Amino acid sequence: MVNQIELHPFFAQYNAIENMKKYGCLPQAWGPLAEGKHGIFTHPVLTEIGKKHGKTAAQIALKWNVQRGVSILPKSVHKERIEQNFDIWNFTISDEDMKKIDALDLKHSEIIDHNNPEVVKYILSAKV
Repeated sequence: MVNQIELHPFFAQYNAIENMKKYGCLPQAWGPLAEGKHGIFTHPVLTEIGKKHGKTAAQIALKWNVQRGVSILPKSVHKERIEQNFDIWNFTISDEDMKKIDALDLKHSEIIDHNNPEVVKYILSAKV
């Protein structure tokens, strides 16, 4: 099983990941780049870590999720960025730097509020 949920450095959702893994479900991040919010592409923490590896802040954000055992779905329409999104397999983020990224967690979504009854009603009314 796969469960797509919002997972990025500003909404880490460690409890959700732990519960999914407990039941054999693979967490998959939609919006792993926070839809560009919070200055993710130039964020000082991500940029600093990226410099150590010759990587962009976006690549660090993606690798952070991968190292947590999360499948990622990065989106871009730019060829250069798509190529960068694939170029995350030749380095490892240290435990110390993983903790720095973890500290960015706001502990809530700023993209969508799944606890808002109107949002839930809207999502459940979608016809596919």
